[in-house]
Amino acid sequence: MHPPPDRRYSRSHAWAMPEGSGDVRSGLTHVPGAFLGDVVSVELPPPRTEVSAGEPIGLIESTTTVFELLSPLSGVVVAVNPGAESAPRKVAEDPYGEGWLLSIRPAVHEEIDGLLTAEEYAGFVDLERAGN
Repeated sequence: MHPPPDRRYSRSHAWAMPEGSGDVRSGLTHVPGAFLGDVVSVELPPPRTEVSAGEPIGLIESTTTVFELLSPLSGVVVAVNPGAESAPRKVAEDPYGEGWLLSIRPAVHEEIDGLLTAEEYAGFVDLERAGN
């Protein structure tokens, strides 16, 4: 699976996609989903929670491990995907679609420009897999 080109990516494997409202939808990329396996629970912050880029904002638990979700941007959570908590397996099965996690109203809209493009993220993943 390749990362979709219509969004930006963090080195902590979160994606961020601007929405028409100015908010940014976010989720976990396919990379952690591949090793998570069967996701059994998702814990996310409620709406109106202030978040900071690179800081923990949630946990994704599978039958084998727990993954700490880091925020790709600073801002305020404006929505949480109820499907991620009620059907957590979607986080790994459909990470760029139904498995999205939350929407953030960015504190600074230009912050998204500092994230990786799909091509840069794919290169980062290749280096990470090679152990560099």
